[in-house]
Amino acid sequence: MATTGPIAVLIATFLAAGVEAIEMVTIVVGVGATRGWRSTWIGSAAGFGVLAVVVLVGGVALKAIPIGPLRLVVGALLLTFGVQWFRKGVMRVALRGFAGIGGEVYDDDAAEWKEPGIDWTAFVLAFKGVTLEGLEIAILVVAFGLGADQLGASVIGALAALALFGAAGLLLRGSVQRVPRSVLQLVVGVMLTTFGTFWSLEGIGVDWPGSDAAILGLLAFYGLTAALYFTLERRRAFGLQPVA
Repeated sequence: MATTGPIAVLIATFLAAGVEAIEMVTIVVGVGATRGWRSTWIGSAAGFGVLAVVVLVGGVALKAIPIGPLRLVVGALLLTFGVQWFRKGVMRVALRGFAGIGGEVYDDDAAEWKEPGIDWTAFVLAFKGVTLEGLEIAILVVAFGLGADQLGASVIGALAALALFGAAGLLLRGSVQRVPRSVLQLVVGVMLTTFGTFWSLEGIGVDWPGSDAAILGLLAFYGLTAALYFTLERRRAFGLQPVA
């Protein structure tokens, strides 16, 4: 690859980093819209801060970082929260339907939506998502850039991907916030469970068929599972009480 030109390296890095950037933005936007933006932004900023230090101190040594254990830890964390939100989302949508709930807060879970100070769940999820995906992007930059002796082009490709998909996430934020929170929690639960499953199994050495494309298969599987549980829960709920 030593003779590869800068344009080819830039495009290759942009495409590879773009996959990681989409995953990063998906997690940040989902957590922010579900848990609140203040703590999510703080967690994201902290993640980028840690990444900056790691990149500045580690440099080319990034290629030696064992990404497997990190994926396992982050994946297990996302899976833990994802399954909880998945369950709550199914139950709430089954009872409330897909109508909006306005500014209503559930009495049994008020702290989940409104929390003074730092919401540590949002902070940790955003921090972990940004750190893991950002670290993978940094490793891609080093691998593509040094392999082709085009580190500058590789950096530009990665930064372009982050800027493009980050801007797309900001533009979509308003649309996401208009989704009823009960529905949004179900959607985010499905996404976190999907990423958590993918990363945790990848962290223990599972070689997914199709690589990152397997995420789409997992997303479809958990989406269909949610629809099944939604139907069963709705029948159970309205079989015990008359529909208003």
